[in-house]
Amino acid sequence: MRKMADDQTRSSPRFILLFPVLALLFQAGCSDLQLNYYSKSCPKAEEIVKEEVMKLYEKHGNTAVSWVRNLFHDCMESCDASLLLETANGIVSEKTSQRSFGMRNFKYVNTIKQALETQCPMTVSCADIVALSAREGVVMLGGPHIAMKTGRRDARESHVAVINDFIPNHNDSMSLVLSRFQSIGIDAEGTVALLGAHSVGRVHCVNLVDRLYPNVDPTLNPNYSEYLKGRCQSPQPDPEAVIYARNDRETPMILDNMYYKNLLSHKGLLLVDQQLVSDPVTLPFVEKMASDNGYFHDQFSRALLLLSENNPLAGDQGEIRKDCRFVN
Repeated sequence: MRKMADDQTRSSPRFILLFPVLALLFQAGCSDLQLNYYSKSCPKAEEIVKEEVMKLYEKHGNTAVSWVRNLFHDCMESCDASLLLETANGIVSEKTSQRSFGMRNFKYVNTIKQALETQCPMTVSCADIVALSAREGVVMLGGPHIAMKTGRRDARESHVAVINDFIPNHNDSMSLVLSRFQSIGIDAEGTVALLGAHSVGRVHCVNLVDRLYPNVDPTLNPNYSEYLKGRCQSPQPDPEAVIYARNDRETPMILDNMYYKNLLSHKGLLLVDQQLVSDPVTLPFVEKMASDNGYFHDQFSRALLLLSENNPLAGDQGEIRKDCRFVN
């Protein structure tokens, strides 16, 4: 009898009509984002973010990489600046997660926020700062300019309990990585492009030694593996020590297709990188991006834009934080 009642409920007009309503609710956050969202409330908002990013880049070049990584870690679950919250008042920071290992320069987000607060108090969200600083960081690294929408709101809670389920790990299988990105609307081509962000920055030896000890990963170029063993001389490196290898030794601070050329030469730094070549789904995109930097930039722009609009808070959801580290 209960099954029959359930079947009747499922086939009722009220239940069927619920699906479009839920779809509209799901898309509401994205529909509230728009280009030049602050054109009236804070006309210089995007200019201020750009100026602050440029000043920080001149002082601390590695901040540009941090801005891009911030977007990746914040938006895989929801673009809501939950990543920036500190542990306080019952909130456990996402920065305590193993997925956040090696992330830094969070303090400079507040540098940008303070400049905006001086001009337009309690107007520009920390979530939009994450998005806009990533856009400007990409430009600082020689990548394309992306027309990014704004209007995000800030979360009042951390997602630390679930981010491990959303953010791929460096040694995950390629099928898992592809499925995670697909779940937020990014296809295989876009996933390959986003991983091209590994063209810049560096990786701590903690995330590399499994490919070097006790035996060298046979997919590694022999000369490259010798370089990596020179950088990471212990199979158990100190996580607190600054022991790392560059993602790309040729153009280490330029977001370009050298990353894909390195993959084809079996010089992928992380296991997830090298799997792009061994997986038949992703290999054709690697080959195309390796041969055409413009194509890589186009696909990177498309995918980063999709990522930046994943499940944002908007409208009257969330809040605008005064300090990006704490809820109001």
